[in-house]
Amino acid sequence: MNTTLSMRRSLRTIGAVLMVLVSLQARAGNQVEEALASRVQNSLHRSVSDYPAPHLIFATDVEGWAWLADMSSRLASKMPDWPTRRDFLITVQYEATRAGLDPQLVLGLINHESNFRKYAVSGAGARGFMQVMPFWVRQIGDSGHDLFTLRTNLRYGCTILRYYLDIEQGDVYRALGRYNGSLGRGEYPTSVLGSMKRYWSWTPAIADGSHAELGHGGIKTLN
Repeated sequence: MNTTLSMRRSLRTIGAVLMVLVSLQARAGNQVEEALASRVQNSLHRSVSDYPAPHLIFATDVEGWAWLADMSSRLASKMPDWPTRRDFLITVQYEATRAGLDPQLVLGLINHESNFRKYAVSGAGARGFMQVMPFWVRQIGDSGHDLFTLRTNLRYGCTILRYYLDIEQGDVYRALGRYNGSLGRGEYPTSVLGSMKRYWSWTPAIADGSHAELGHGGIKTLN
């Protein structure tokens, strides 16, 4: 009787551990590798290979500081270290804006894909914050590019999502399906857009003026 009870408890413990491991697994699907026209390949290669220092890009300094403070407070529980959190958010905002993407969408995608874990790896082999498949390095990058590096991962992820948006003529829903390798199914786009709306939606209090680079207190550039 005691042996049976002990076995049951062991099985329950193993089951609980497996559930935790499953919950920690990155949620990315399987981006589809496809042949790229040389013109497209060259364009994407130029996009991922140019590395100016990231900085916040907002209509005004006040708006930029407000965004950084707000996003920082929301992300604090997942990234407790302020310098790490600051660098991450500045890079997200810069790379998303550079690619013509909404930074809030990119935050929603990262939230869903990796839960903000730098070294997340999916069952399909996708890597890092934005769960980029390694074949992209071969197709549009250089052998020295490390997809676990913050800037490299975000640069690739934003470039790829922009590419899919262009293919889908601005249809975010279908572009997200391509990003996940689940085009035609609604679960992934719905989840990412839901995450964006629930956790990362943001409306600037100041919306006037042309874009300006925020450059105070070490915010403008990252070494």
